[in-house]
Amino acid sequence: MFKGSMVALVTPFKDDAVDFSALEALVDWHITEGTHGLVPVGTTGESPTLTHAEHEAVVEAVVKRAAGRVPVIAGAGSNNTAEAQRFVAHAKAVGADAALVVTPYYNKPTQAGLIAHFEALAGEGLPIFIYNIPGRSVVDMSPETMGTLAKLPTIVGVKDATGDLARVSQQRITCGPDFIQLSGEDATAHGFNAQGGVGCISVTCNVAPGLLSKLHEATEAGDYATALDIQDKLMPLHQAIFAEPGLVGAKYALSLLGKCAEDVRLPLVPATEGTKARIAEAMRFAGLIA
Repeated sequence: MFKGSMVALVTPFKDDAVDFSALEALVDWHITEGTHGLVPVGTTGESPTLTHAEHEAVVEAVVKRAAGRVPVIAGAGSNNTAEAQRFVAHAKAVGADAALVVTPYYNKPTQAGLIAHFEALAGEGLPIFIYNIPGRSVVDMSPETMGTLAKLPTIVGVKDATGDLARVSQQRITCGPDFIQLSGEDATAHGFNAQGGVGCISVTCNVAPGLLSKLHEATEAGDYATALDIQDKLMPLHQAIFAEPGLVGAKYALSLLGKCAEDVRLPLVPATEGTKARIAEAMRFAGLIA
């Protein structure tokens, strides 16, 4: 169920409110384009600046619109264990297929603290993906710690945004080959799958869902040459989107496609003109716009 190209879905805004019409249209577009799963209200979904009510409303809207056509992994992370439990419980109640839980940021818990945090969430009874992104959370879950957590029946996989391709093999050893490893970094997703990963929770998928679904289907089939051709076509876009915070670049690119406004919430601001030009050129290179 959890494999392939899974979009780290943006949260569209209009007049500083969630634009649910645009959100629902994005869900339909992704499914039509072949995206294999939806991941709302992660970092790319601007979870840090959504209210709790907005967070839960977005998850519910995406689950309802997807209507079982593709799996939904609901963002449910927090650096407060009780708050994360609330988000996981809500995701389960509205029918999400799994929850994505980031390692607690800012607090800098020890490995023992990470184990205790995820053990508490595992008790909610919903499949959980660990989101390991040391560049943002300032804590790195070790492969050994992940292996301990993988023994829990509801800890089913990881979104690995370490950028370290060796982690895939290390985590296959500690967590077992059935532990679901999804990349969290577009630029290395091709190599991640070659190492034993099974997909990516992708920012660029917001903009190029059709190409990325084909890339991941090719790697699953063992056709890494075809996948590499697509990766080469998309590499300038991966880089351009992340010239500034990725969701900012993704929203600007989506505005060029007429899918949603480029609006973001403070402290984020719209992309600079230089980054906009770079994104547009990368989209032309990938054949996404004329």
